[in-house]
Amino acid sequence: MSTNSTNSDRGFLKGIRPTAFLDCYQEWHAFVEGLSEVLCPWPARYQPSEELLNDLKGDHHYYVFGRAMGVIAWLTIAKIIQEAFF
Repeated sequence: MSTNSTNSDRGFLKGIRPTAFLDCYQEWHAFVEGLSEVLCPWPARYQPSEELLNDLKGDHHYYVFGRAMGVIAWLTIAKIIQEAFF
């Protein structure tokens, strides 16, 4: 099957490369910062570096995805606690 026919079969996903998801450190940095902000219950003890702010600015969608995954993790943890103790 040729590449053109594969892309045309993907419909609205045409042009999206799954291999490009979290493929550089800036994306990972933004994702982990978002996840950590939600999972960690206490305020940060440091000011964000310029590098972090640039990573978050350029890859804000990964930061938001990390925050969403943090919320899902807390909901999963709460459900496990509920099932184990109540």
